[in-house]
Amino acid sequence: MKKLAIVILNWNGVEMMRQYLPTVLENSVGEVIVADNASTDGSVEMLLKEFPEVPLVVLEQNFGFAEGYNRALAQLPDYEYYLLLNSDVEIRQKEWDAPLIKYMDEHPECGACQPKLLSLRELEKFEYAGAAGGFLDKYGYPFCRGRVMDTVEKDEGQYDETVPLLWATGAALMVRASDWQESGGLDGRFFAHMEEIDLCWRLRTMGKSVVCIAESKAYHLGGATLNQGNPRKTFLNFRNNLLMLYKNLPESELSHVMRVRRLLDWLAALQFLLKGDTKNCAAVFKARRAFHTMRPDFDKDRRRIQQIRTNERVPERMDFLLLWQYYVKGRKTFQSLVKR
Repeated sequence: MKKLAIVILNWNGVEMMRQYLPTVLENSVGEVIVADNASTDGSVEMLLKEFPEVPLVVLEQNFGFAEGYNRALAQLPDYEYYLLLNSDVEIRQKEWDAPLIKYMDEHPECGACQPKLLSLRELEKFEYAGAAGGFLDKYGYPFCRGRVMDTVEKDEGQYDETVPLLWATGAALMVRASDWQESGGLDGRFFAHMEEIDLCWRLRTMGKSVVCIAESKAYHLGGATLNQGNPRKTFLNFRNNLLMLYKNLPESELSHVMRVRRLLDWLAALQFLLKGDTKNCAAVFKARRAFHTMRPDFDKDRRRIQQIRTNERVPERMDFLLLWQYYVKGRKTFQSLVKR
């Protein structure tokens, strides 16, 4: 069995592939593979011509981030680990993936890990999409060591300790292949956004650990597919967050959390409206309608997750409302939120 497949899922990212793929090839221990989500910008032709040494998995349509990876990895069964890597990630560290492999080899209880994710736009800062690993508040709002809401910290080594996380970033997510298969992989119905949090929450529910390995670094451009504030992104984030909560919450908390979230979502829509952003306001209500339409399809998943649960509550899901802590109490860093 081979050790590690670094799989880059590409969709119409020909220029990003041309710019960032060489850095991954030059600095990685694992085998680099590109999976193409039916690009129409000449990506496949460019890869065949300019990177003929890179194995290529060509998918017949754009399945989105989640199902695209599910279908690509199904064609790569002979690896111990998978590393899902965004196409807009630059690698500057020689053998950057070696510390990830070493940790997973030494910790069989670890289901997933990530490198420290830094910003390509501001190299001294963490990157919004994952920083040094993620947590959730009681009502499903994600935050990271190094990024809380829109506040992104400088990396000064303050989060170099390896601690339990709830989720690792999908921009550079390493997963044990056996745990990927047992957990069911990413939920293809999400299409994109929140799918890595959902997967990691399932892994934690199964008793697996999730960590960030600070010795490994990756630099993420971010916002390459959908920019922050895009109504489509708003729709996917709100819909998928509700689906994730419905799937994974313990039975004792489900009704209360979903009632509170309904109120919080209405407040979010009102905030968009007061800013004159009618498209994002509508996206919130559209997301809630889509959630209620799709919810029956997730009943079976919810029952299965409750059956495999090894803990009533994952400890990295914090017992507070992040919005209150951030906007009212002014706690805008992970260190101020969580006293470990």
